[in-house]
Amino acid sequence: MRKTLAMFTALAVITAGGGAVASEKCFVPVADWQPRAAVAELAAENGWSVRRIKIDDGCYEIKGRNKTGQSIEVKINPKTLEIIEIEFEDDD
Repeated sequence: MRKTLAMFTALAVITAGGGAVASEKCFVPVADWQPRAAVAELAAENGWSVRRIKIDDGCYEIKGRNKTGQSIEVKINPKTLEIIEIEFEDDD
């Protein structure tokens, strides 16, 4: 019984820790966020046309097109405006 309890406890700690690491990139208090206008300006500087700016998992997310017209999704840190991830999507 004790071994089973210890295994479940260890599994819970590992699972909880893994989830926290994944969300740390955008764990920023709202008071520290840059305004949406700054996100739109970042997009313009990169030559992206913006279809939508939304919040996803605590990050800003831009949906739009890059300079060549390819559909993109860009995750951005709301405090630093650092680009965390860019996904290129097929239009098919």
